[in-house]
Amino acid sequence: MGNIYDGAFRTILNDCRQMIIPVINEIFKEDYTGNEIIEFHPNEHFIDQQDVAGKERITDTNFIIYGKKKKKYHLECESSLPDGRMTIRLFEYDSQIALDEGEVINETLTVTFPNTAVLYLRNYKKTPDKMRYVIKTPGGIVEYDVPIMKVQEYTLEDIFSKGLLLLIPFYIFSHEKNFKVYNSNEQRLAEVKAEYRSILERLDKLEQEGIIGAFDKRTIIELSGDVIREIAQKYENVQKGIGGMMSGALLETEARTILNRGKDEAKKETALRMLQDGELPIDKVAKYSGLDITEVELLAGVQTV
Repeated sequence: MGNIYDGAFRTILNDCRQMIIPVINEIFKEDYTGNEIIEFHPNEHFIDQQDVAGKERITDTNFIIYGKKKKKYHLECESSLPDGRMTIRLFEYDSQIALDEGEVINETLTVTFPNTAVLYLRNYKKTPDKMRYVIKTPGGIVEYDVPIMKVQEYTLEDIFSKGLLLLIPFYIFSHEKNFKVYNSNEQRLAEVKAEYRSILERLDKLEQEGIIGAFDKRTIIELSGDVIREIAQKYENVQKGIGGMMSGALLETEARTILNRGKDEAKKETALRMLQDGELPIDKVAKYSGLDITEVELLAGVQTV
C-alpha cells in the first residue's frame, strides 16, 4: 500500500483515537459508547523466519480497548489486489502480537490473539467479504474469521449517520474510476466538488455541536487533501478542483483558529485589567469579559501569586 495511505490511516487512528470506536462497533458488532480507554501498543514487530533473522514488520495499528472487558484489536488498511499474501502477513502480525504479550506460568505459555480486521480501500471482484484462519494443532483445530470492511461500500450518509469519520480521508476512492471523466468534464467535476463541500459543512456542524474538536476536523481535512493529491496525481483538474478545495478549507480552519486564539487573549487581557482595578467581583468580571468563571478564578490566582 502507498506510504501516503498507510500514513494517513495511522495518523488519524493515533491522533484522533476516539474515531476508532464507531469503526470497531461497525466491524465487530460491539456496543462501545466512546468513553472507553484506548491503549496503543508498539507497531514494530520482529518476525523470525528461517531465511531472515529478526525481520522487522510494521503493523498499521494494534491497541486495547478497556470496555466491559479488556479486548485487543489489530487493524490493517490495504489498497492492493487480494492475492493471499495479505492473509499470511496478517497472521504473522497476529502471532507476533500474541507472542509479544504472552505469559509463561509453570511452563504453560498463554497467548491471546487480537480481534483482527482489514479495511480495503479499493474493491475488486476478488476482494472477499472475510478472511479465515484455520490452525491445525496437535490439540485440535482452531478456526475463525477475520472480517473485512470495504470502504467503497459506505456512502456519505452511512459515514455520517454511523459516525465513521475515520473513513472520510479515503472516501475519494469511491470516485477513482471516474477521474478521467471528471478531469475533462467540468459539470461532473462540479458534482464531486459539491459532495466535498457538503462534507466540509457537515464537519463544521459536528464541530459546532461539540461532537468533534477543531483538531479532529483539521486532521480529517488535512489527510483528505493528502490522499486526494496522491491518488489523483495524473489528473490535474481533479487535483486542483477537489484537492484545492480541501487545501482552502485547511487554510480557513487555521485562520479561524488563530483568530479565536486572538479573541481569547483579548478576553484574558480585559479580565486582568478588571481584576487589577479590584472594583468588580469575579462573577461580574467573567460576565463582562466573556470568560468562564473558572478561567477568571485562575487568572485571579495567578495575579495574587
